[in-house]
Amino acid sequence: MVENKPKLGFIGVGWIGRNRLQAIANENIANIKVISDPNQQFAEEALLLAPQAEVMPSLQEMITSDLDGVIIATPSALHASQSIEAIHEGKAVFCQKPLGRNAEEVRNVVQAAQDKNVLLGVDFSYRFTQGIQALKQVLDSGELGTIYGVNLVFHNAYGPDKPWYFDPKLAGGGCVMDLGVHLVDLLVWLFNNPEVNEVNSQLFSKGKPITNVEEQVEDYAVAQMLINSSIAVQFACSWNLPAGVDAVIEASFYGTNGGVSFKNINGSFYDFVTERFYGTSRQAISTPGDAWGGKAAINWAEELAAKGNQFNPEAHQYVKAAEILDKIYNRK
Repeated sequence: MVENKPKLGFIGVGWIGRNRLQAIANENIANIKVISDPNQQFAEEALLLAPQAEVMPSLQEMITSDLDGVIIATPSALHASQSIEAIHEGKAVFCQKPLGRNAEEVRNVVQAAQDKNVLLGVDFSYRFTQGIQALKQVLDSGELGTIYGVNLVFHNAYGPDKPWYFDPKLAGGGCVMDLGVHLVDLLVWLFNNPEVNEVNSQLFSKGKPITNVEEQVEDYAVAQMLINSSIAVQFACSWNLPAGVDAVIEASFYGTNGGVSFKNINGSFYDFVTERFYGTSRQAISTPGDAWGGKAAINWAEELAAKGNQFNPEAHQYVKAAEILDKIYNRK
């Protein structure tokens, strides 16, 4: 049990925010002091999970109260500005992805956190799956030899259910910003801020190429990248793809001594297997059964409790990932 529990506020307690609140409450690692959401029903449902919390009407009121950190799960257009607002009040921040709609917004948030020396985290939850942790051990060991190929995929047979997702000014983009952001984060994290040499991409909406990403959001995207001057990366993501299953999720890495692959099972959004490849044979090194959804938030809260509210330089990876996303969108 954490002895010095940080005092936290949650702004945005729809499904995802409430899920993260419950994960932290279940671990008993923080005092959930404040809840804020314009939807009264969402706030009331969150109070069932944290009955000791106080409901406040705004972020401004929340961040000027006696809190150590704020967890943000509001629409994407608000993430950067709300994060900076909380950071300027000296609060640690854990934000839903994307941290910003473009690299400039993300850079501003990370710079603010560094300047104020506060802890900044983003909900890149796939980092914390058992399967990706097992895959990282293989990559870090060097046993794959020279890595030359990466395949990253996230196809979702469904699409978002909120109108703002389809407005590029509010969402920052479509399936790449919603799903591909996880794949790019894994690439940056697993290769520790790689050099990005080339990015070539194609974006589509309802089967037709997009000519202006400022006016349309993509529902299908592919990209080819070259990183560290020697590793070819293939990237694909989509909404509403007729893939025959609910989802296709994959992160595979190939080297001169074999490969390792993280994939979902039977179209599941939640169950994954990681396998080590040896020529024509394979060995499972991580199997399903992992409750991973709230682990990124838990990790952030534990770091806040253990080390105090101080900047973690790993946050610079968020900027690198956002710069790659800008290249996929052909933003200047």
